[in-house]
Amino acid sequence: MKRRITTPLHLLLAATALVAPGTAFAQSTPREAELEARLAKLEAEMQSLRADLASARSDQAATAAVAQEAAAKSDAAATKVAALQPQAAQAAPADGFRSGATTIKIGGFIKLTATNSRFSEGEVATNSLGRDFYLPQSIPVGSGPAARVQDFSAKQSRLWLNLSTDVAGHAVKGYVETDFQTSPGTQGSQRTTNGYNLALRRAYIQVDKFTFGQDWSTFQYVGALPESTDFVGATEGTVFVRQPLVRYSAPLGGGVTLHASIENAESGTATLGAPALVENGDDSIPDFAARIAYAGKLGELSLAGLAREVRVANAGVSAKNFGWGVSAAGKIYLAADKGSDIRFMATYGSNAGRYVGLNFAPDSVFDPATGTLADVREFAALAAVRLAVAPQLRVNLMGSYQNVDYAGSISLATLSGFNDKAWSAAANLFWSPVKSIDLGIEYRHGEREIVSGAKGQLDRFEFAAKYSF
Repeated sequence: MKRRITTPLHLLLAATALVAPGTAFAQSTPREAELEARLAKLEAEMQSLRADLASARSDQAATAAVAQEAAAKSDAAATKVAALQPQAAQAAPADGFRSGATTIKIGGFIKLTATNSRFSEGEVATNSLGRDFYLPQSIPVGSGPAARVQDFSAKQSRLWLNLSTDVAGHAVKGYVETDFQTSPGTQGSQRTTNGYNLALRRAYIQVDKFTFGQDWSTFQYVGALPESTDFVGATEGTVFVRQPLVRYSAPLGGGVTLHASIENAESGTATLGAPALVENGDDSIPDFAARIAYAGKLGELSLAGLAREVRVANAGVSAKNFGWGVSAAGKIYLAADKGSDIRFMATYGSNAGRYVGLNFAPDSVFDPATGTLADVREFAALAAVRLAVAPQLRVNLMGSYQNVDYAGSISLATLSGFNDKAWSAAANLFWSPVKSIDLGIEYRHGEREIVSGAKGQLDRFEFAAKYSF
């Protein structure tokens, strides 16, 4: 129902009708007709304005609905983007690449070493380990002529794969590491191609707190190894073994972790009168190792223990011996940025020769006359200091020692050719001009002595260039 607008003219006409009813119904004058026409026009314009207002309000409501719908769609899109972000991050990891559900990372280094060595008592055979890196048991002893040799090698170049997969809420990790330095079998010739075989260093899987595969022995603390141009650095003084194992690692809190493992057993024994080591393969139970490790702001500490059985079976005669060892090691930081530190290790054991100094001493000595294994005890130690003298420059000083003690029941005459002791000292300077590039130069002096008292010396200058990736 439309409301009629009341104007002064209407009021006037109504009053006239009441006063003179007959006049109200009389024919309108031209003036009144004109007023009536103008009034009708005003009413039409008002109706048009009302229609425009209603249309504007309707458009505004429609616009609000569209805006609300657009906002809802925007919120839904934002929700979908947020949900897809973890998947996108998982599909394209910042470091490495994905294959199925597994993240794969590739790394390693390319390394060149150039050595100039002087052996005081004779030359070491070309392409042998003693030419590639410091191996004290390979130093000739006696009274042979001195020899100086030059060697270049890229055998220590290393490649590794790091694998990670989430399986039913468990983090499953895998690691494979190789180099060309310690591979057995046919090696290349330095005269032509210098081709060398790929060698397995480590290969293991980790599921929660368990490690299965080949890794550094639990008896070894790798953090004590000094920075060196050499493959090992302080060979005679360090525990150094990689082998298959099953290990359980339990964090105890406060930076302390307990590691316990069963590891591959093997015996490297010698026979009276013949110092050459024999890898028997006669072991019947695994080796057992445990280590308590601490890591904190001031450094790292490690205390390890080893228990094993040494066993041989020769010509129907079986003999066995109990072996054990303890090793304390650590790293103490000299600066807050950990660029300078002191590293150390001390190891003592009986019938544990293959674990120390790359089997410098035999695990035990077999006596064919009695069919028994005689004890061999060894003490080994190393110390090293690393000093960052500039942001890209550092100096390393290191010393290493091992002494072997054979059972008193064994005649010294039958042990004359066996290793008795060895020591070495080295100093190097490393420069890293850019990230991932290390250039180093090192001087080393080493000595070996056998039970008879014969000695030999090695003096070596070595340059190394390494690119890590």
